[in-house]
Order: sequence, then C-alpha cells, then structure tokens
Amino acid sequence: MLEAIWGLIVLISVIWVIYDVVTQNKGLTSVMKVVWILAALIFGILGAIAYYFLGKK
Repeated sequence: MLEAIWGLIVLISVIWVIYDVVTQNKGLTSVMKVVWILAALIFGILGAIAYYFLGKK
C-alpha cells in the first residue's frame, strides 16, 4: 500500500513538472525544457524538487 502511495506522489510530481515546464515557464529555452522534463522522468521526485528550487522562476 505504501509503495502505491509513493508511486502516485512521484507520478503527480512528474506530471506537474511537465505541465509547468511546457505551459508556465516561458523563460526557458527549448533545450532546457527538454532537460527538465528528462530530469523529472529519470529522477522522479528528486527531479521535481530540483526543478522547483532551481528551474522555476
């Protein structure tokens, strides 16, 4: 049960990063958008946390 909850949290965080990068963060170049999306997909919640503190303006 705990694994399912954690998996849902990771999925929501990745979806949030993808949504925010594509629709909200217009200051990023196309390359940086791809980098942040890949970071979120590969690193999951850690990628989302890094995006929140480093990439979000």
